[in-house]
Amino acid sequence: MKPVKFDYLPARDGAEAVRLLTEHGDEAKCIAGGQSLGPMLNLRLARPAVLVDLHRAEDLTGVEESRDAIVYGGAVRHADFEDGRVPDAARGMLPLVASRIAYRAVRNRGTLGGSLSHADPAADWVCVMTGLGATYLLRGKKGVREVAAENFIQAAFMTELAPNEILAGVRVPRLSDSARWGYYKFCKKVGEFSQATGVVVVDPERGYCRVLVGALDSPPVPLEPVAEALAADGPDGAVAVLDAAVDTALGDYPQVNRQLYKVAVRRALAQIGATR
Repeated sequence: MKPVKFDYLPARDGAEAVRLLTEHGDEAKCIAGGQSLGPMLNLRLARPAVLVDLHRAEDLTGVEESRDAIVYGGAVRHADFEDGRVPDAARGMLPLVASRIAYRAVRNRGTLGGSLSHADPAADWVCVMTGLGATYLLRGKKGVREVAAENFIQAAFMTELAPNEILAGVRVPRLSDSARWGYYKFCKKVGEFSQATGVVVVDPERGYCRVLVGALDSPPVPLEPVAEALAADGPDGAVAVLDAAVDTALGDYPQVNRQLYKVAVRRALAQIGATR
């Protein structure tokens, strides 16, 4: 099957993209890497009359660095992180995560903003950016507004983006030299979406500690008792309260699923002593 007929409109920058989206309203959709939208178009699950292409917008493919954070343009590609073409705010975490997204052909085209806007709860960036405490920069006709990563996804495949907004950038706080992180996901085979994901980020210098479980049928869920135990007593203390925390947070899930999430977080916790 092939897509329905549509008009193709390349945007020179984010402002033009917003203008085109506003002008065409519900008939328009954005495309950057097209790794999610492309198959939906071919299956006619998406039938826009207008496609606004973002991948040539220079202000969406750049990076801005400051002392405390790095802002990545929404059209930065997964492979840019993997290959070190953009700086890493998370001391090795971003290149490693990027290298495990799908397959190289997907990483060559797929974008950070596209993945986050698609809002599949099992997607790697959805879990990692929430774990890192990132902030999303949403650009619309009234300017740019900021939304915390944990508040961006309303439900699976539903976000805070308004019809005339684009995810223009992602601000990621820099991890300090004392920070440690862990990331583990279960996949049936390499390249597939995760069935259970564990993310751990602890940065004592900034007083930051977050542990969450992802690849649910909802946005990632923080495990606050585990994070508190990790900050106070280290990995052993976190593991001691892990099972109870997962059972409480995911009580509606079958026991076999909860066990998979427990193991994913436990293995992420085991990594924090090895990351540098």
